[in-house]
Amino acid sequence: MSYEVFFVRLNLMSAPCEPRATAPASAPPPPVPSAPSARRPALDWRIRFAALSLIWGFSFLLIKVGTEGFAPFQVTFGRLLAGTAVLVAAMAMRRERLPRSARTWGHLTVAAFLLNALPFSLFSYAELTIPSTLAGICNATSPLWGMALSVVALSEDRPTRRRVAGLGVGFLGVLTVLGAWQGFSGLDLPGTGMALLASFCYPVGWIYVRRTLAGTGSSTLALTGSQLFLGTLQLAVVTPLFTSAPTSFPLLPMLSVLALGALGTGLAVLLQYGLVQEVGPTTAQMVTYFIPVIATAAGVALLGEQLSWNTPVGALIVLVGAALTQSRARPAPAPAPPGTPASPDADGARLSRS
Repeated sequence: MSYEVFFVRLNLMSAPCEPRATAPASAPPPPVPSAPSARRPALDWRIRFAALSLIWGFSFLLIKVGTEGFAPFQVTFGRLLAGTAVLVAAMAMRRERLPRSARTWGHLTVAAFLLNALPFSLFSYAELTIPSTLAGICNATSPLWGMALSVVALSEDRPTRRRVAGLGVGFLGVLTVLGAWQGFSGLDLPGTGMALLASFCYPVGWIYVRRTLAGTGSSTLALTGSQLFLGTLQLAVVTPLFTSAPTSFPLLPMLSVLALGALGTGLAVLLQYGLVQEVGPTTAQMVTYFIPVIATAAGVALLGEQLSWNTPVGALIVLVGAALTQSRARPAPAPAPPGTPASPDADGARLSRS
């Protein structure tokens, strides 16, 4: 699930990204995050990176278990409600101020629909008929959709041969996962289509945020929390219209929905927020490539889902293509004047600081 913090290039599963010159703004990206605190986090960033990968990787399993006891819209509503509660608590502890502009709230409402309410609901409906492993792999196509859209919607994001090749490789991987040479036999097309559409929603939302929410002056955390709150309100209106109140609250599905929201939508955003500040968006966004691997392992090991050879092979091809679409040629450094002493390169300095 592409949850991206406002200043991360790619989400997962659910939060926005900051608009940067090259990244598809994830949710309310525009705001420039405040400088990282001088105090060193208690946990090493590698431990938090692993935790984030596990949380988002297991999200698809939690969705599957949640839909066994509740309607898809109810799963999404519970998820957003629990995730919002976590971020509201974090905002209160840090004394964050909510956005004050009506224009900002209006754009956040659209972002909440594109990045939270719609894709979360689509994944929940998709997993009624497709395995969680397939949903997790479909989620990994977000960078591919983003690359395709950026060529049309973001004039400054010029395609390169490598990125175009990555787009082709990625969609070849999608066809491999779906078993195109077999005529997609045995595949639930509506469910798979909804999962792919959910993945498509993320880059659409990032582009929207990038174009409308840059320079709001609000913090990333405040924008993310506000966006999730608006997404919760949207599901609070929609859910009663399309579902009836649950007659029972089975324990395992209920715990799955709570974990999906509190961990996969709330805590995960805070973890990535801290990772981006500490090690930068390039390293933090690498979590994207671990999600389908963990989702597949969890689905097979814990839910007993069947796995044919083309699923992991296709997933690997998708990830290779996604990685290529995110790569950018590094500009050659300007030649130093004669006699200038050598200095460490920017990457080396950045690594030493982290």
